[in-house]
Amino acid sequence: MKVFAISDLHLCISGAKPMEIFGDGWSNYLENIKNDWLKKVSSDDVVLIAGDISWAMKIDEARLDLKYFEQLPGKKIFIRGNHDYWWQSIKGVRQAIGEKNYALQNDAVKIEDVIVCGTRGWTVPDKDFKDAQDEKIYKRELIRLEMALTSAKRLQKDNEKIICMLHYPPFSQNKQKSDFISLLEKYGVKVCVFGHIHCNIGKYKLHENLFGIDFYLTSCDLTSNKLQLIKL
Repeated sequence: MKVFAISDLHLCISGAKPMEIFGDGWSNYLENIKNDWLKKVSSDDVVLIAGDISWAMKIDEARLDLKYFEQLPGKKIFIRGNHDYWWQSIKGVRQAIGEKNYALQNDAVKIEDVIVCGTRGWTVPDKDFKDAQDEKIYKRELIRLEMALTSAKRLQKDNEKIICMLHYPPFSQNKQKSDFISLLEKYGVKVCVFGHIHCNIGKYKLHENLFGIDFYLTSCDLTSNKLQLIKL
């Protein structure tokens, strides 16, 4: 079994909000992702989709976008991004994505010898928070991450690898150690997948090892609309 990852597809199959307006890198991007996916992924493989899945506002509107994944092989594991407004009731999301796929929300799933846990996360400031509300959300997301990591540990029976999937990067551009990183260290996570970052990549890299953890940035416009292989 191989594990791949991608994020930030911002699907809008209806055409109401085409991504092509954001630059040439989005031209025909869904077809490019599909072609790359079909070349790489078998039915036994896993694909992590780290948020910002659809522009839809409601679950019924998102169903058309979610059908995009039905044509693609592999077991898909989704987490919510900051633009996934349609993602409200986790029960409704899990019904919409189908039986062979998984939606994580502060919890974890085990597939063969790999455990994947995840939550949305939040912006890590370089110094101070913008305001009290920003800090409040950050602290709430730390609680949610620990819930996900605790769930992963419960599933770990024989030292299986744990992959943590977030939407936001768990560190700032200056790569200072954050509370999110401290939690990953506490629970022995060695691989973390995230998205959210787009054309202004700054000091982030598609793959780097920091704090003894392998981090993968998977926003599709940064990966040239290709899946990233996650090395375990």
